[in-house]
Amino acid sequence: MNKPSSLHLVAVIMMLITATMTLMCQATGNVHPIILIPGNGGNQLEARLDRDYKPSSIWCSSWLYRTRKKTDGWFRLWFDAAVLFSPFTKCFNERMMLYYDADLDDYQNAPGVQTRVCHFGSTKSLLYLNPRLRDATSYMSHLVKALEKGCGYVNDQTILGAPYDFRYGLAGSGHSTRVASQYLQDLRQLVEKTSSENEGKPVILLSHSLGGLFVLHFLNRSSPSWRGKYIKHFVALATPWGGTVEQMRTFASGNTLGVPFVNPLLVRPQQRSSESNQWLLPHSKVFEDRTKPLVVAPGVNYTAYEMDRFLSDIGFSQGVVPYMTRLLPLTEDTATPGVPVTCIYGKGVDTPEVLVYGEGGFDEQPEIKYGDGDGTVNLVSLAALELIHNVESLKTVEIGGVSHTSILKDEIALEEIVQQIKIINSGLAKSEQGQSISQVESK
Repeated sequence: MNKPSSLHLVAVIMMLITATMTLMCQATGNVHPIILIPGNGGNQLEARLDRDYKPSSIWCSSWLYRTRKKTDGWFRLWFDAAVLFSPFTKCFNERMMLYYDADLDDYQNAPGVQTRVCHFGSTKSLLYLNPRLRDATSYMSHLVKALEKGCGYVNDQTILGAPYDFRYGLAGSGHSTRVASQYLQDLRQLVEKTSSENEGKPVILLSHSLGGLFVLHFLNRSSPSWRGKYIKHFVALATPWGGTVEQMRTFASGNTLGVPFVNPLLVRPQQRSSESNQWLLPHSKVFEDRTKPLVVAPGVNYTAYEMDRFLSDIGFSQGVVPYMTRLLPLTEDTATPGVPVTCIYGKGVDTPEVLVYGEGGFDEQPEIKYGDGDGTVNLVSLAALELIHNVESLKTVEIGGVSHTSILKDEIALEEIVQQIKIINSGLAKSEQGQSISQVESK
């Protein structure tokens, strides 16, 4: 009888390890609870209009929305299909607007517009951006189902959600960020409550996109003893650690984010006003080549080092001071997560790398030169965590052919996410210093 080859033995051992992890994972009592932190636009928002609201047209009058109220005048703000129709696109724009108050050194809603986040502590707000349009607005539903099936998680028991008002962001030390700071406090309480209700097990924080930046600074603002007690692992999906070139197009020309029939210039004012959108502009720590422009326009080029001039030249001079005084100090801080991190992201998808504007100026969409990334975030930014932050234990998983949003739906991507969660739950995840990179190809 032939002796089994060493490769055969390795394969058998790996199969046994995988089977063991699956059995351990599927025993609900053995899993570490997960809290999901969504990305920009990744959860539902509601609004209510009071007497101070001044509609710009009859289409935006508050009485048109009272028939659609849920309770006490609240109605769906994001995502509402009415945004597809031009008169209501303007209404959506003015209700989503933020305004920077220099006296308060903070951002606020438009006058007369109250907003609230739905279902904090539950995944309900993250599964679908509009429950009436499930097929069109599915967000984290596939991910949650994969974790339920592959690891035995129970929705709203061992897997919960931490939605937030994604328009608001954080700022450098000494600046007021009332809404985002309150979110970090709420997230802390949710982590502690979730751990307590799951036999004291530390929590896995699983973020997507912008959510990863919030988690990074949340952990950085937590003490080592608190992190050691309550946080098991940080899993970051498609996080733009150093911003994106695509965000410069959003500020310059508006971005419909794939929503059909919407004029990007109609939503551009709201997108420029979003505090968190400034956070996603390219950082010079990552896009550090001064000789390589990110935006090319007649007679002038812009790199990540000229962001103040870029904002002024596109007609958004009111954004320069908040960017320079609030946002830049935040990106220059060296934030350390202080816990083991697994980064999972897509690559091999055409991603805007240089935006070329013609004589028509910034009101026209640019010609785009593409590079590598996940279609939204440049590869250099997706891979930048170790470059710009002090991470003691980092595992990176690159998945070829998976886009920024399909990472939450693609079969291969979901299998890889579930596999990494199994490893964390089994106790096999590396906790020592160092980093590793693995690559997976999607179908």
